[in-house]
Amino acid sequence: MKLKVTQENLTKALGYVARVANTRGTLPILGNVLLKIEENQLTVAATNLDIAINSHIGAQVQSEGSLTVPAKLLQELVAGLPSGVIELEQDEQRLKVNTDQYKSVINGVSAEEFPIMPAIEDGKTLTISAPILKSGLQQVLLAASNDESRPVLTGVMFLSVDGSLYIASTDSYRLAEKQLTEVKEEVSLLIPATALHDVMRIISDFSGDVEIVYDEQQVQFKAADVELVARLIDGKYPDYRKLIPATFMTKATLPRSELIGIVKVTSLFARESAGSVVLSVDEASESIWVRAVASQLGENNATAKVKAEGDGSITLNSRYLLDALQVMNSKDVTISFNGKVDPVLITAPSNDDYKHIIMPLKS
Repeated sequence: MKLKVTQENLTKALGYVARVANTRGTLPILGNVLLKIEENQLTVAATNLDIAINSHIGAQVQSEGSLTVPAKLLQELVAGLPSGVIELEQDEQRLKVNTDQYKSVINGVSAEEFPIMPAIEDGKTLTISAPILKSGLQQVLLAASNDESRPVLTGVMFLSVDGSLYIASTDSYRLAEKQLTEVKEEVSLLIPATALHDVMRIISDFSGDVEIVYDEQQVQFKAADVELVARLIDGKYPDYRKLIPATFMTKATLPRSELIGIVKVTSLFARESAGSVVLSVDEASESIWVRAVASQLGENNATAKVKAEGDGSITLNSRYLLDALQVMNSKDVTISFNGKVDPVLITAPSNDDYKHIIMPLKS
């Protein structure tokens, strides 16, 4: 293998794939990236056996070949080189990395030992605009669980309902659902949140369409010259839609930025109480109060004018509330709830394509 690539393109490709490489696993080669010439392009690939990412970049190929080398070392080396042309040359199980100014040699491992995730054959396909997918993932990933003892909750559900594609996640304390686009196929995919964080990085500057190909075991996201393949999570996702109340006794609508401001300030006094703040709505005065009391620090009350329906109080985790408010895009926000133990719904009054549920705390 001998080729020339630009430092900029190789740095970008390694940035996509190297994060997946796992140096702490039982297989040392999983800490490597695969370099392989395919169809007059350089393919840079990495996997942790659950997720695989391939990035294809243009190259001036002089001879073909393949080799794996330590991901972190190659990424840091290339990132530190000056912009311009880099020559990569395979010398048996070593990789020479040369520029006009630098001459480096990296010890590698045969590409034959690199595990390849099986290709998706006869899979179904759907297409989503990258900006729409990115915006939706930003709004739902925050509610996915990190608790590996409940694997299904560490994923994001892609689900078709009445011709629309929804994505949803929950950690059992909060739930986020976003309506993305219209679909013709029936879709039911439980995708690891870790893989979707990588998808977001890949499409961060991409404005085209993302092709999603899937079967019963795997899903592939393809954006331009980058592909991510992930194993689906096996298990039954909770019927989360039953958690969303249809009617509410109390509603308050106000500017989102104003609610963020008063919750941020009040949360400073909520550190002793695990971040809990009390929201109280009064229809007669068209007001909402956000209150926190700390025996050591003191207390804080903040108020704002709202469009109110009904009276009521609810105790919420301030961090969960801020997380929800900060990923929304609307000018105004509506907080809806019933009793002190029922789920709280956060939506935009102008558009109900995003729903965020927070379970209240005991008051």
